[in-house]
Amino acid sequence: MSYLSLSNTSLVAIAISFAVICATIVLLRILTQIKAKQALKEELAQHDNFAMGISFASEIMVVIATIAYIFDEISLSAAQSNPLKVLLLIVLLFAFIKIGHLIHRKWILHRFNEEAAILKQNVCAALVDSGMLIANCIIALGLYNWCHTQGYSSLLIATVSFFVLQGMFALDSKIREYRFAKANQGASLQSNFNLENTSIGIRYAGKSIGLALAGYAGLASASFISGKMVENLFTLVSHCGAMWVLLYILSYIIKYISLPNIDTSLEVDHQDNIGIACIEFAVFGAIGYLLISMFSI
Repeated sequence: MSYLSLSNTSLVAIAISFAVICATIVLLRILTQIKAKQALKEELAQHDNFAMGISFASEIMVVIATIAYIFDEISLSAAQSNPLKVLLLIVLLFAFIKIGHLIHRKWILHRFNEEAAILKQNVCAALVDSGMLIANCIIALGLYNWCHTQGYSSLLIATVSFFVLQGMFALDSKIREYRFAKANQGASLQSNFNLENTSIGIRYAGKSIGLALAGYAGLASASFISGKMVENLFTLVSHCGAMWVLLYILSYIIKYISLPNIDTSLEVDHQDNIGIACIEFAVFGAIGYLLISMFSI
């Protein structure tokens, strides 16, 4: 007969990580209420703001995933001997995620006010915003996994690499906007987010998360050379660029096999076909994970 056993060390680790998660979520709830200018209970329960619910859910998921990842990477003894280092690491990761999120809101999609749209119950805006938040979380954790920041030089390399990857997100978004305009008589993708086409939001979120997973795979397959900025940036661009190309090639093949003779652009852009959009989301997410599984070392 086998018994389920948990060591005292495991119980302490669970207790500490859960306490940190709870404290962070309380802070997150307060900040969300300040942005909404009213109690979160009123916005979610009384006004039935689905968009706010989706946005808040993604934030909770990012908090839990980030802290769980950190406590999995750092031993309990190391955390107990240097708790300030763990706290600083958590703060840095959340700072990277938030900065990436702001870059997405203020620069990549500068013509679309996501925060205002979410308060107006725009589910498409919530999906676009949540997808990019989760994507930035994946990239931040991928950078930590790549360099395991141990000093100022590694932190500087990680910071510059983070902004390089933001450039990759921006370029990918511009390509998507170009393709959307080409397929829709010059229409703006950012303007269409305001039309509350849920399927467009699902597709955009899926591609953002898929690209982040591909970036994680590129980082996981690349070697990190401490103190070498140029070499590390070249390695990052080449590996993540290759994963980016592979993501789209493999996803296109899977979509062609899964949805033969179906114009996915027409179905998503004009018919608001949520089913087709969900298939695209699943394909990009799964291919991103496949790349991590195949190329991580």
